Amino acid sequence: MKLRKLGFFLMLVAVLITSLATGCQSQSEKIVVATDATWPPMEYVDENKAIVGFDIDFMNAVAKEAGLEVEFKNVAWDGIFAGLAAGEYDAIISSVTITDERKEKYDFSEPYINAGQIVVVAADSDITGPETLGGRTVGAQISTTGAFEIQKMSDVTLKEYDEVGLAFEDLVAGRIDAVVCDTPVAADFALQREEYKAKLKIVGDSFTDEWYGMLVQKGNSELLEKINRGLKAVQDKGIDKELEEKWLR
Repeated sequence: MKLRKLGFFLMLVAVLITSLATGCQSQSEKIVVATDATWPPMEYVDENKAIVGFDIDFMNAVAKEAGLEVEFKNVAWDGIFAGLAAGEYDAIISSVTITDERKEKYDFSEPYINAGQIVVVAADSDITGPETLGGRTVGAQISTTGAFEIQKMSDVTLKEYDEVGLAFEDLVAGRIDAVVCDTPVAADFALQREEYKAKLKIVGDSFTDEWYGMLVQKGNSELLEKINRGLKAVQDKGIDKELEEKWLR
């Protein structure tokens, strides 16, 4: 009788240990991913207050393939990198262009989409591309690749904005002459939005070759390996092309 009780007790302990181990493993597989949800169609807040967009669907697909669970956190662009460095979240996906400067501070995933800078102007503008921006005032979101590219241009005045939508508002109102931004963002404002598509046009071709990547803290090789494994699976299965068709075409 005592042996039976002892056997039952040991079995119960084993079940509890297994349950705790499983629970800890499940918890460790959940990651918090920051995004600045102000860049439709890549990441934005919809009418139901949900964070949606290409990057959100893409990150979820990558996570599924990598065996991860994602919780998204909406973080303003001007603090998003500092928050990653401080460990407030595990990763970032937010239309972040891979640059040498950023690679010194953070670890990037493999590239997942090319989104070069392009020029958007009023429908009646005589601007035909980046080469005709001389003497003009051009808007871009602060600390973005678009702002950096405008700073390189001679005789062009840069006006920076906390959100890219504010730049487009000024463009439509005639307060600036053009906006420089990532191609997906330009497509959303100039081609898809009812309030803008008759008033704006995209001119010229994208004039930079830029790749977006996901970021983790410097040295977090374990998470980066999982993300890259999921990313490769998404690309191999053509899921990335399906999402491009859904959000960017």
